[in-house]
Amino acid sequence: VQLVESGGGSVQAGGSLRLSCAASGSIYYMGWFRQAPGKEREGVAGTYRGGVRTYYADSVKGRFIIARDNAKNTLDLQMNSLTPDDTGVYYCAAGEYTANSYLLAESTYKYWGKGTQVTVSS
Repeated sequence: VQLVESGGGSVQAGGSLRLSCAASGSIYYMGWFRQAPGKEREGVAGTYRGGVRTYYADSVKGRFIIARDNAKNTLDLQMNSLTPDDTGVYYCAAGEYTANSYLLAESTYKYWGKGTQVTVSS
């Protein structure tokens, strides 16, 4: 499975951005991760194939929305009320089903996009 992200850019604090990820095929888990400068990559949001159950990092709850379109094999991340702490490279990730998987853990995912830069200025 190949993943291609789009939609990154620069925005002022309080603004919004929408990221999109196009997958080359259908896959069970899909999620978004980010890596800020000098920090480890962290899980932001994830969802199952059905797209109904979603999981968010505490830092983005109430501000970010993950949405999956299985017909198009796409995954979006709507990011609102952005702050400078949201700055980083955002990665789309996808993985096959395994029992007891945690959707915000890197180990859940086998496939990764190249990332898209998000910069939030104060």
